[in-house]
Amino acid sequence: MIDAIPFLLQGLWTTLIITVAAFTIGAVCGIPVALMRLSQVAPLRWLGTAYVEVVRGIPPIAWMLLLFYGLGRYVNLEPVLAASVALGAVATAFLAENYRAGIQSVAEGQWEGAGALGLSGRDTFWRIIAPQGIGVALPPSASFAVGLIKDSAIASVIGVTDIAFQALTLNQQGNPGLPIFFAAGLVYLIISIPVALLARRADSFIRTRSAV
Repeated sequence: MIDAIPFLLQGLWTTLIITVAAFTIGAVCGIPVALMRLSQVAPLRWLGTAYVEVVRGIPPIAWMLLLFYGLGRYVNLEPVLAASVALGAVATAFLAENYRAGIQSVAEGQWEGAGALGLSGRDTFWRIIAPQGIGVALPPSASFAVGLIKDSAIASVIGVTDIAFQALTLNQQGNPGLPIFFAAGLVYLIISIPVALLARRADSFIRTRSAV
């Protein structure tokens, strides 16, 4: 098992690239989707809701296959790019819901207090409500990042040379599968632990501030 780890680590960089790229896409694109979900304009709200429900209702591997093999007939997509975009679309849906829930968790009194101070609705939202909502959304979003690291393993089905692909390659070369895949799981665990610890510390920090 130990002998397999150096070979598995050759796919570590690719795994991290896909995870970071997908999470970044989700973190940025999730904001407008969350705003659509909260919009008073019904068509925008319906569109945002439809995106979240449809994307979350279909397995990430299906989106990946659709992008790489479906759109691949018309657009030349590199495997890493296809995997990042597919997981980024999924991350957008999940993080948008985290943002929405965070914003809606802010007490109504915050709006009333800002109005009493003469702040406009736009200023109230972006200066007071949104920062608090993002703070509440941070812990579950960090936890989602842990799951995203694990989900990146499915990128091996479209030829991405990540950790899972390296493990499959070793197994196909005649090496025993049990120690190889156990070692691969260990590598995923090692890179997931720091993110999980960050999620716990963020949650603890938010709870402490809320209690003050």
